[in-house]
Amino acid sequence: MSKRLIQTAACGLVLAVGATDLAAGGKSRVFGDGSVLATIPPQAAYCAGQPGCNGGYPEGVAVVADLVYVAGPATFGTSGKGPSVVTVIQKSTGRHLTEIPIAGEDRTQEHALSGITVDGNGNVYVLSTQLGVVRIERHGQAYTQSGYATALPDLPVCSPGGASPCSPTLVDLPPISNEMTFDDSGYLYITDSLQATIFRVAPGGGAPEPWFQSPLLAGNLAAPLPFGANGIKLSPDRTYVYVNETFDPVDLTVGHVYRIPLVDQPAPADIELFATFTGFAAPDSLVFGKSGRLYVSLAGSNQIAVLDEGGTEITRISGPAGSALPLDGPATMAFDDANKSLLVANHAILGNPSDWAILRIFVDEKGDPYPNALHGCH
Repeated sequence: MSKRLIQTAACGLVLAVGATDLAAGGKSRVFGDGSVLATIPPQAAYCAGQPGCNGGYPEGVAVVADLVYVAGPATFGTSGKGPSVVTVIQKSTGRHLTEIPIAGEDRTQEHALSGITVDGNGNVYVLSTQLGVVRIERHGQAYTQSGYATALPDLPVCSPGGASPCSPTLVDLPPISNEMTFDDSGYLYITDSLQATIFRVAPGGGAPEPWFQSPLLAGNLAAPLPFGANGIKLSPDRTYVYVNETFDPVDLTVGHVYRIPLVDQPAPADIELFATFTGFAAPDSLVFGKSGRLYVSLAGSNQIAVLDEGGTEITRISGPAGSALPLDGPATMAFDDANKSLLVANHAILGNPSDWAILRIFVDEKGDPYPNALHGCH
């Protein structure tokens, strides 16, 4: 093995781009090598061939032990179709194990799943644009569902003397929940891509309340999807909330990563610019490696950017090399620690439906542990 990750005195890891490792069977793996873990069919297997069967458009991806949970479809035009679905895949083999149709949706109206996360007990939480946050618990081979948080409220546009809370946007747009993450105290943070707001849900669940708002998190009305706030994660030291803005409200070709102090009531001026992407890169989601490096999926350029702890871009993953399918609208990512790889949802909302899949990309490091999970050097 050459150019391996180097252990530092502070338990961090320094990534050497171009690192290699040996996979099972002795085959060399190079940073950025990719493969297809599993494809996501346009119709869920349990209802394939039936009228109105839903599927495709995977967005949220999360890992619990050897199980990969994939949420979808994350798209519009679902009125009259069947329920949204969480696909369960065996991480070690890529085999589809089961599908979990979401109960309680009004299928005559738009209904979709976007973000997904897990807690320290292995419970799965999915963001339903219609229902709010749905908690999924595993019991052997069966799963139960329950409501954890209500749907995001529709806020009026802020105006002098107007109602509060309100949305710091130029026009009145409906809420659309996108991604979420827990902190170590059990608070859940949810991005609203159309209302320039990050909502927070108290430990144990309930109604989302605005936690942070800024016109900087508004999207661009000229974009094909005018998304602002999108992916969200906590920094490894749990002092900041990092959030992607997919389309800058002024310049359609630009997107950003911002960070906000993880405090109870951040002030509007507390938001900090961490990184900017040009050329219609459209940053979608983000995830931290154990090294402290930040991986940002670029849905517009079909790449993954790798940033150092200061926000400087080190490299971009394209292709990925060796994969039967290319990156196509990459969305949410999760770490496959056993293989030191990223699992990436090929959302392909504006791309090729044949590319709907979960890709595995070797990055030669493990991920930053989820909040509520074990921390420290291990």
